[in-house]
Amino acid sequence: MDKAIEITIVGSVMEIDVTGKLTKEDYEHFVPATDELIKKHGKIRILFAMHDFHGWSAGAAWADIKFDLRHFSHIERLAIVGESKWEHGMALFCRPFTTATLRYFDIANIEDARTWINAE
Repeated sequence: MDKAIEITIVGSVMEIDVTGKLTKEDYEHFVPATDELIKKHGKIRILFAMHDFHGWSAGAAWADIKFDLRHFSHIERLAIVGESKWEHGMALFCRPFTTATLRYFDIANIEDARTWINAE
């Protein structure tokens, strides 16, 4: 299976597109970009889009928890985009680790997620 992570940054908004399973190495790729964006803007917004997503490796799950704790108050909006089977679990997993306004979108509605993440 192909695995990819792609990051797009526009202003204070980071869009992370993930296919496959997240690994610790993926976090080593996007955490520095996130840190730099927070340093530049203070508060940021993240759109996390999952395509054919298969979860996290053990190392990635730990990296995610550390990331969430370090950036607890830096993320003001978080849009999670993916298949409906991930909605409940992602919402439960993310909620304790962020003060961000969190909203879930089905992958078919990614443009709605982009509109929401960029709204004032």
